[in-house]
Amino acid sequence: MDGILAERPDDAILGEEGTDRNGTTGVRWVIDPLDGTASYVRGYPGYAVSIGIEVADHPSVGVVVDALGRLTVAVTGRSAERDGRRARPSERRTIHDSVLATGFGYDPAMRVREARTLVEVIGRVADVRRSGSAAMDLCAVACGEVDAYFELHLAPWDTAAGRVAVEAAGAVFREVAQADGEVLTVAVPTQLLEPLLGLLGDAGLETG
Repeated sequence: MDGILAERPDDAILGEEGTDRNGTTGVRWVIDPLDGTASYVRGYPGYAVSIGIEVADHPSVGVVVDALGRLTVAVTGRSAERDGRRARPSERRTIHDSVLATGFGYDPAMRVREARTLVEVIGRVADVRRSGSAAMDLCAVACGEVDAYFELHLAPWDTAAGRVAVEAAGAVFREVAQADGEVLTVAVPTQLLEPLLGLLGDAGLETG
């Protein structure tokens, strides 16, 4: 973060590692220097560096470099690109033919809840993937590598960059408050939004 401050000393910075610095420019950097720590420490390629930039509280730029060396860059209102090629979300139209990505929290009780949801979902879709990195999964939706993504209990630095990639690619990013105070995050192409929300609602999650 020293490099950011050297170039833009008056910007705000929010980071997973405890950084929460106020600024005066209306620009905030939302950074996760290692999204997918559990994957990283085991040598599994499911981690990424995630950098999001908000301008006047609006997600505006997203940059994700993942463990495979792939670079995803997105600018709101323009486009998302993976290694210089335009990112395009899935064109699949039926949820039962779709491959979903999801993730699990660190807390054991939360993982049990997430597993129960998955039990209700997995028999009604083609398959499920888990990378261990929300940033990678969001970029996977933007690039059409998976058809949709859902997860509970994400922090702003988990989604700041990936959200821009999803929306700039033309898909939908949505956060839905749950009755217990958790937040459900979904990323999905427009044509699969309602089918995905219906599926997750049937699994017991709040979707509206």
